[in-house]
Amino acid sequence: MSRRDWRYYRERQRSRGRGRKREAPKTAREAVEALLGEELGGRGFKPALELEAGSAADLAESRSGPRRDLTELPTFTVDPATARDFDDAVSARREGDSVRLWIHIADVAAHVPPGSPLDLEARRRGNSTYAPGAVEPMLPHALSDEACSLSPGVERLAVTAEIELGPGGRPVQTSFYRSRICSDARLDYDQLDLIFSGRAEAPAAVAESLAVAREAAAALGERRGTTSLDVESFEPEFRFDPGGNPVGARGVAQTESHRLIERLMILTNEQVAQLLERKRVAAIYRVHARPDPPRIERLLEQLHALEIPTPPLRGTPAPSEAAALAAEASRLVAREAARRGHGRAAYTSLVLRSLKQASYSERNGGHAGLGSAAYCHFTSPIRRYPDLVVHRALLAALGEGEPAPSAAEAREAAWRCSERERESMKIERRADDICAAFLLERELRERGAEAKFEGEVSGLIRAGAFVAFGGELGDVYEGFLPARRLGGTERFELDASETALAGQDSKRKLQLGDPISVQVSGVEVRRGRVDLEPVED
Repeated sequence: MSRRDWRYYRERQRSRGRGRKREAPKTAREAVEALLGEELGGRGFKPALELEAGSAADLAESRSGPRRDLTELPTFTVDPATARDFDDAVSARREGDSVRLWIHIADVAAHVPPGSPLDLEARRRGNSTYAPGAVEPMLPHALSDEACSLSPGVERLAVTAEIELGPGGRPVQTSFYRSRICSDARLDYDQLDLIFSGRAEAPAAVAESLAVAREAAAALGERRGTTSLDVESFEPEFRFDPGGNPVGARGVAQTESHRLIERLMILTNEQVAQLLERKRVAAIYRVHARPDPPRIERLLEQLHALEIPTPPLRGTPAPSEAAALAAEASRLVAREAARRGHGRAAYTSLVLRSLKQASYSERNGGHAGLGSAAYCHFTSPIRRYPDLVVHRALLAALGEGEPAPSAAEAREAAWRCSERERESMKIERRADDICAAFLLERELRERGAEAKFEGEVSGLIRAGAFVAFGGELGDVYEGFLPARRLGGTERFELDASETALAGQDSKRKLQLGDPISVQVSGVEVRRGRVDLEPVED
């Protein structure tokens, strides 16, 4: 059972009485704002911090020394359409058989001195927390949306990774330095996909640079090959009316535009981590330990129970073999889900639950999910504190005037940021659930309480099944279907593989990934809870 599954079920049981004691929110936006305020201990920044952030841009110019002027280099950013903070920008140029990439990252370190009130507040927060229609940023808006954001048409301070890729996407040479840039175009993922499909034209100023970056990203993907997991995620994206209620939602799949930016950022993060390890500078690494062999053996048993092809297993695998088996299993799952036409999310969740959780550490332990020997977070210093620490460590190693973090500081920040990351993920998921519940309630008003929905079994516990389903307004709904409602008087129990609810008197089964028709029996919008019942054949 996943953490999300258990959290849903446990809170569902515990929150019934609590919900009645509070006034129900009138809009989804109110509910999300209340959630952020309650869980984060308040919203916004103290006036003194806002003032400090407002003056940080002027101080950054004087405290960070000379920079390379790259303002004439064709440069673009790619982010979600709703984004306001732009951490990273890209430039690319073809040079014979090679490609030269410039990955520009906002120089937050120049604006936020270590030990300053801004730094202490950023460390306390650990990261920005995002929710549908709202964000609680790590840094005040004067920095996150303005001075540090690589917005188009304005000069900004950056830290640039200049990477030469040889044939086949192999990194040949990398250098890092402080720079001054000016983005020529702000692209979003949907717009970029239209360009890649030939349905739109790229802005002339960056058309060549974008084409070269696209080729480089494709080569990087082929080069990574089979060493990394093949995991596709669907992030919910909500549309709101002026009153603050959702009017539509969709699960946004990873497309070529997402993969382009992801591959370039992974490459940059790996290059930074390798340099820091070589120079033995105290820093924060992003660590994803190899899975425990017994967990992978269990995964293969579960996939076999679902009649999904599995990689061959010869005895108990070593940890390195377990990681390779997990990566291969993720690819087989993707292929089988595509063949069946359903179950991708449920089957992928089995793979993810067999792995250890990624975290931050002052020691490099590699990243099994990416197949990286050394990995860190460097490319999002506006919204993640570990990235800011890594910037300082890198700049100190390069003699760029930043003090290096101590080993103790890196250790404490890594632990704190791992905790804050997990807390933010819980808040963000709850906010998604709340907005989805508001949208579902709207759909039930429009279609009627007896409306039927088509979905798939996304998770199982002894008490029942979690079902992800879609309707006319959105495809991001999820609810709980109690086992007692499955077969009338027949008892359904979780089988030994924990991949099916099986009837005790018949051979009927409800398996992970199975399509199922459901109706909604209840919605608690403030808690984001949805109760379901099956549609009888």
